[in-house]
Amino acid sequence: MHLKVGNIFIKDLQFGPQTEVKNQTLFVNKDELTKLLLADEHLASVELEIAHPGESVRIMPVKDVIEPRVKPEQEGGIFPGMASKMFTAGSGLTHVLKGVSVVTTGKIVGYQEGIIDMSGPGAELCPFSKLHNLVVVAQPVTGITPYQHEAALRLMGLKAANYLGEAARKITPDETISYELLPLHAYHENYPDLPKVAYVYMLQSQGLLHDTYFYGVDVKNMVPTLMHPTEVMDGAIVSGNCVSACDKNTTYHHLNNPVVHDLLARHGKDLCFVGCVVTNENVTLLDKQRSSDLTAKLVEFLGVDGVIITEEGFGNPDTDLMMNCTKIEGKGIKTVLITDEYAGQDGTSQSLADGSPLANAIVSGGNANALITLPAMEKVIGNVDPVEVIAGGFKGSRSTDDSITVELQAIIGATNELGFNKLTAREY
Repeated sequence: MHLKVGNIFIKDLQFGPQTEVKNQTLFVNKDELTKLLLADEHLASVELEIAHPGESVRIMPVKDVIEPRVKPEQEGGIFPGMASKMFTAGSGLTHVLKGVSVVTTGKIVGYQEGIIDMSGPGAELCPFSKLHNLVVVAQPVTGITPYQHEAALRLMGLKAANYLGEAARKITPDETISYELLPLHAYHENYPDLPKVAYVYMLQSQGLLHDTYFYGVDVKNMVPTLMHPTEVMDGAIVSGNCVSACDKNTTYHHLNNPVVHDLLARHGKDLCFVGCVVTNENVTLLDKQRSSDLTAKLVEFLGVDGVIITEEGFGNPDTDLMMNCTKIEGKGIKTVLITDEYAGQDGTSQSLADGSPLANAIVSGGNANALITLPAMEKVIGNVDPVEVIAGGFKGSRSTDDSITVELQAIIGATNELGFNKLTAREY
């Protein structure tokens, strides 16, 4: 079995009378999509805006970012068990509209959501500033619960992405990449001389505003499980969390996880990538012990020589990270950790809330507490008022000239712990 991913490169995004792709431009029927999204009784209003790279535009507070995709050989969209019918993701054919995304904003449940600047110094720190973004600004009806509010915004973005993905169904891709899917024993038989590598994929799962979904199941209700890496490319993992924006994994991050893509690119060449262990980041000590025990057991079962572990968030999840590292290393399997740091604005504070002497190979996504001043933009999509209360903001963040000074943690993806960013750290 294989997964074939056909990339269709989009150079422009515009509103038009029909949702379609023409001459590398994605046209969107604004009225049709608005009507589709407003079918949700929890939403009072929906407005659609477009933001292009280089424009003087600030989008905030951002709930999620999603890349439009479709499986042309089957009906319906992706995100199985969540916004589409249930199917096992990761095989067959998938078409991707590269260069565009759906960004959701508007009134949100809490204020850990962050900023996308389409130009200026903030744009250099955010991968989504390079995309043509269809921004959905939504307001909820009065009287709904926080859980209903979060779910409505989450599903709204997935529905919009599936709607746009339909425009790619009958398009001939500009490039097609094929990924191999084998049973576990075949990896060991076919690549006996290559080092075997697995990926431990830690997902935020600490309750409302801190949840992630696997085939529609809230990850905090799961025990660690095995997953083929290509499953994430069809939307098996969906973001539902609002952790600090800098290290939040949006749904776009999951669909384009660089750890997965880089390991698959090297598979069969200098390593053998046998698969993923999906695990969670719960809040109680018992849950952490259970999940790390089962994660280490599954990694050992895979018969690998090394493991890459990524976390999401900081503080409490640092303990999960170190538990996973310590228990896997205890089985004689080498680990490499990818995280970011909260080392204070001057860089002298403790970078992680937990540690282990066995955690001796760590890749850093940068210091989330570092300060940056973002100049005023000509246009704001959403609402800039929460800037003093979002994670990374503080009283006095907003100046009289409408520039804002925030920590990097206020910028979506700035210190992403999948390595989907430009920052890192090194010793001098």
